[in-house]
Amino acid sequence: MEDTQGPSFRLPPAFEAWFAARCWAPRPHQLALAEASLSGESALLIAPTGGGKTLAGFLGTLIELSERGATNSGIPALHTLYVSPLKALAADVQRNVMTPVTEMGLPVRIETRTGDTATHVRQKQRKTPPDILLTTPEQLALLIASDHAAAFFADLRCVIIDEIHALTPSKRGDMLSLALATLAEWAPACRFLGLSATVREPEALAQWLDVRGRKESPRIITASGGVKADVDILISRERIPWSGHSGRFAVAEVYEAIKAAKMTLVFVNTRSQAELMFQELWNANEDGLPIALHHGSLVREQRQRVEAAMAAGLLKAVVCTSTLDLGIDWGEVDLVIQMGAPKGAARLIQRIGRANHRMDEASKAILVPTNRFEVLECRAAEAAVEAGEIDGDGVRTGALDILAQHVMGRACGEGFRLDGLFDEVRRAAPYACLDWETFERIVDFVATGGYALKTYDRFHRIVRRNDGLWVARTARDKQAHRMNVGAIVEAPMLSVRLAGFAAKAGLPPSSEQRALRAGRKLGEMEEYFLSLLTPGDTFLFGGEILRLVAIDGLDALVMRAQSDSPAIPTYNGGKFPLTTFLADRVRKMIHDPAQWAGLPDPVREWFEIQQLRSAIPPPNHLLIETFPRGGRHYLVCYPFEGRLAHQTLGMLVTRRLERMGAKPAGFVASEYAMAVWGMEDMRGTAMDAVFHPDMLGDDLEEWLSESALMKRTFAHCAIISGLIHRNLPGTEKNSRQVTFSTDLIYDVLRSHEPDHILLQAARQDAATGLLDVRRLSDMLARIEGRIVHKQLDRISPFAVPVMLEVGREPVFGASAIEAVLREAEDDLVRDAMG
Repeated sequence: MEDTQGPSFRLPPAFEAWFAARCWAPRPHQLALAEASLSGESALLIAPTGGGKTLAGFLGTLIELSERGATNSGIPALHTLYVSPLKALAADVQRNVMTPVTEMGLPVRIETRTGDTATHVRQKQRKTPPDILLTTPEQLALLIASDHAAAFFADLRCVIIDEIHALTPSKRGDMLSLALATLAEWAPACRFLGLSATVREPEALAQWLDVRGRKESPRIITASGGVKADVDILISRERIPWSGHSGRFAVAEVYEAIKAAKMTLVFVNTRSQAELMFQELWNANEDGLPIALHHGSLVREQRQRVEAAMAAGLLKAVVCTSTLDLGIDWGEVDLVIQMGAPKGAARLIQRIGRANHRMDEASKAILVPTNRFEVLECRAAEAAVEAGEIDGDGVRTGALDILAQHVMGRACGEGFRLDGLFDEVRRAAPYACLDWETFERIVDFVATGGYALKTYDRFHRIVRRNDGLWVARTARDKQAHRMNVGAIVEAPMLSVRLAGFAAKAGLPPSSEQRALRAGRKLGEMEEYFLSLLTPGDTFLFGGEILRLVAIDGLDALVMRAQSDSPAIPTYNGGKFPLTTFLADRVRKMIHDPAQWAGLPDPVREWFEIQQLRSAIPPPNHLLIETFPRGGRHYLVCYPFEGRLAHQTLGMLVTRRLERMGAKPAGFVASEYAMAVWGMEDMRGTAMDAVFHPDMLGDDLEEWLSESALMKRTFAHCAIISGLIHRNLPGTEKNSRQVTFSTDLIYDVLRSHEPDHILLQAARQDAATGLLDVRRLSDMLARIEGRIVHKQLDRISPFAVPVMLEVGREPVFGASAIEAVLREAEDDLVRDAMG
């Protein structure tokens, strides 16, 4: 690893003059990366927010292009490809990089290519490529799957991957890694530059970036300096709830913090929280402050208006989700407020960095815990940031459905030979351990659908020509692939549109009137939520109260309305699991009474009464409580391993209790605990047997074979792999059609080819994602022989939050649900704490 303390490299005079004119001096890490880039080396830059990573990444390119003069031989050629995880980040980088280009008068053409780019612009870029193209992983995959792609990329000299740490842990990272391995094959002179915030394992990122398969990793350049963030936790004057995530009780104090700052980003963890928090702040906005809303379901034009207003310094605050937590330099932002626990130290650091976005000034952030357990999580995150400790994992194992998609993409473009593509794929770090048999099975799957499906012609997508080259079978197969490229399967969405005249008047949708039914698009919402509403119901969306008029095909037709209690939209997107790293810190805090002194009085009292009424065992032990309440019997445990692991634990524990005759009736999981209830007393149950690590063997396999979750996971893999197309030329399947198709195929494969490669991919996905099996396995091994079982005659203080989740429905009017929760909470708290 290289720590930059002043390389001998100097910028050309024009560049030095540009820095001087702005009263800047190039930082050592910027010079080091420019030097590496110009020498043709691949490199990874690790620098804190505000350290000028983006400019550092482009310096070598701009110097090279300034010295080149006119493009080679007068023929336009792509020189540098910049890949960003976010469309908004690509657009922001274009604005920022154009500044030195314009002010120095450099002969450089820079363009963006994202999902928002018009078709005619994309076609023009293919014919006359810009010098620098700013794009996303999905668009890069589309370019690779296009005709003459190898020629398009042949002169590529540099690839810059921004926010690389945010991409590598996901399927999007797998997709990008495969694409980079292809570019390394097509463009031998190309170097690869990774830009990252501070990470736990830089070596793992460097390994991911090494797509040439060299023994030595790309050079790691670490920026020195930086100022620690100024992080505070807002302990509200109001009563801190035992459960829930709305944060409504702290709105007045959040509003006061917004008033005192120049510009504030209010981050929340889900889009439904964003809608609710925006509405609450707007209700509290007696001063008429310009406050906006930004999340991924809003229509593109609205998001762009908000971004433009932020860049111009016209807003006082923006309520946002993860759509704004990467890289973008808004300049005027001087405060970040995180509503609810951040779920991970790295995510918190990323979001904090949006304030000031300058390396030499402390970023100011306020964490607002929305319930009592989140006070602990916020304390743990604050301590991690203070200590400079970050969570993060090494290189993941590449997803097989993504590999199938890449194989199809390569066949749609230049075509491939089996041996050559195998070697190329294995140079992508997530697939370094891929074996030949699995690769052959993936290719056979793309070519025929696999043994059980090969009799169906529609699953035959690629063919091998006489010259040994594998290519797409038909032009329609190519088009279908290009319409469905991507690594994320969104929940089925409906377009939210203002109703036209015919819809308002209740007229039948004749062909003439259908055009009047759907007006301006406001954005998209999950079909699941809208299906729970009936015409006339109201809900929050885009900061407005809307009334549902009708659902017409893939459109939800709405009118603006007035209501005191609109339903709150629930989005599946944006829910983060608690990281292992942060969970471990929370456990240690709970189990160390010496750390309780810094906690708010209500939380400290909660701990003290818990210790008195039940127990708080050492960190590596598991507390299990059993008690009767309201005619039911409950088992509650506190692993502190996150909702995903707890949901899997609940599924397996209820199966085991059923076999033991305990007659469980259901379970509920939170980030911190899991509760099972039934009609039989569980206080005499042998908990060592219930929570034995062997439950991850046959119990897990049996449950998976019967589970609806596996069907859903398989459906996602089927869509990503290209077995099922959601979008087809001239048509679009709705969610019911897709579900029917994938369920039918799932049942066929389970019966006739249980070892099918796509079932294998689905099991791998479920284990690492939705089930969090590895984390659960580690927990069961850690607590074996260390179970503390407390047989109580009534509910304990720790059990109150998870018990409030029992029977709770996800969608109600906001005021109604809080009133119901408050009544239930008061009753439970009296028993637990009285």
